[in-house]
Amino acid sequence: MGAVLITGAGSGIGLATARLLAERGFRVYGGVRKSEDAKALRALGVVPLFLDVTQEESLVQARRLLEGEGLEGLVANAGIAVAGPLELIPPSVFRQVLEVNVLGAFATVRTFLPLLRKTRGRVVLMGSVSGLVALPLAGPYAASKFALEALADALRVELLPFGVRVVLVEPGPVATPIWERSERWAESYLEPPPSGTERVYGRYLEVARRAARASARRGLPPERVAEVVLKALQDPRPRARYLVAPRGWQTLLLRHLPEALRDRLLARFLA
Repeated sequence: MGAVLITGAGSGIGLATARLLAERGFRVYGGVRKSEDAKALRALGVVPLFLDVTQEESLVQARRLLEGEGLEGLVANAGIAVAGPLELIPPSVFRQVLEVNVLGAFATVRTFLPLLRKTRGRVVLMGSVSGLVALPLAGPYAASKFALEALADALRVELLPFGVRVVLVEPGPVATPIWERSERWAESYLEPPPSGTERVYGRYLEVARRAARASARRGLPPERVAEVVLKALQDPRPRARYLVAPRGWQTLLLRHLPEALRDRLLARFLA
């Protein structure tokens, strides 16, 4: 088996994917930012790399370490989530979501392409059903995942002459620590509602908290997504997209409904 690099491998989908690939005989390198996460990866037989996808020098250093390793797969999984009414989210926080989820994925792919071209390797981008339908109270996160849809479409065609395949995995809600982290983070960045909007935005914030806790409890196990990532890496003829959601048909239906009807249905989510 060849070498695979997974960014955001310290928890959730990234950790589950690193574990599964190591069990299947891959040489796995996991990008982390905390020493305790690095220790956990070593226990799984995964080589940790301290990696910040928003820092070009960090990515370049990681590439130097993997020169000669025969990198055959890159799983661009690092990401953060932001929730809340758009009016209450500071532009700096919105910018951070795009910096990590979109520019981080772009910079990661761009940095490691020289190694992937040598092996005619494969890129797996971690999208979301939020990249298909933007739900209220998840605007910045959805915007970042919609951007990944475009990035995947462009890369998939541009890299065909090099034999590098690009696959987008689109999970539904997954039971990972991202929801708890997002809820805690929201307490620090959400601005006070403007005068006269408190009742509406107060209700929205409670809906957002309930939705985050429900996703943490009832979301897909990350191992389910890891299995799809494995398939995306190994399938001789991979699909462009893999939707991983128990009720994926609902997302696809919402996507194709007339906007007025879709908006009325989604407004019930906020009631």
